[in-house]
Amino acid sequence: MKRSRRGVIVRNIVLIVLLAVLCIGGTELIVCRFEDPALYAEIVAPVESAARAVGGFVRDVSLSAARGVRSAAVSVVTWAENLFPPPADDGAQLAGDPALQTDYVPADPSVTELVVEEGQEYLLGGVRRLVYFNQGDEEWASEPFGVDPIGPYGCGPTALAMLVSSMTDTYVDPAEMAAWAAAMGYAAPHSGSYLSIVAGTAEHYGLDCASFPELDVDALCQELATGGTFVALMGPGHFTQGGHFILIHGVTLTGEVLVADPNSRENSLMTWDPQLLIDELSASRYEGAPLWLFPGYTSL
Repeated sequence: MKRSRRGVIVRNIVLIVLLAVLCIGGTELIVCRFEDPALYAEIVAPVESAARAVGGFVRDVSLSAARGVRSAAVSVVTWAENLFPPPADDGAQLAGDPALQTDYVPADPSVTELVVEEGQEYLLGGVRRLVYFNQGDEEWASEPFGVDPIGPYGCGPTALAMLVSSMTDTYVDPAEMAAWAAAMGYAAPHSGSYLSIVAGTAEHYGLDCASFPELDVDALCQELATGGTFVALMGPGHFTQGGHFILIHGVTLTGEVLVADPNSRENSLMTWDPQLLIDELSASRYEGAPLWLFPGYTSL
């Protein structure tokens, strides 16, 4: 017990002496800094050198660790994209020749035509004049949609740019729509658009939108006759080899329908059998696919 108490006393004395030395030494060092800068620099030089060495080591280790984390993150993202690609039944939304060819027979201009006003194309026919964009146009074909260019993969944002620019008082071109959609997570790498892009765009721009499960000609034509516009996800057929977004925006007096195809002006200037369109809709049945209705009363 006595030895323990004696040890505590000795330790406290040592600590007091060390503290006194530090205080005196620190005070003298501060005075030396102002009274004799040369001597001060000579005293602290070894300490500064050691500090720089330690700092450089820490910095190098930090940079190496950061590079390692970044490399690992890129690897994880690549692995995830390969392991969890968009569902196969969407079909890759890749612009190109359709699975089925059709002879180009343009409709009479009194039914539908493309006109240009102040540099902007408009597709006539149906209840409203539709702003028309083509994803392959030079102005935005090479602009990014996520990791891909709009030209091959941007049918989704291009079709929705037409819809928003026609049904609201907001003008949005394909490049602007693609940038926004990618930022919101709607760009599917090397596949086009995730199907959630349709409802997400509607919500963002204040448009009413609902899945349209009544896949029959009469229901489709009735909505078109009252000003409704449809976003349609097409499967392999006359519009695509995989998956492709188009708009269905009008019906003629003879019961044919009008489309706005973001990948084909020719398709957009033809009339189409509504049953053919229904038959060629995508097999997808989630996120509202394959047919979304934007009711006519949302138009200006």
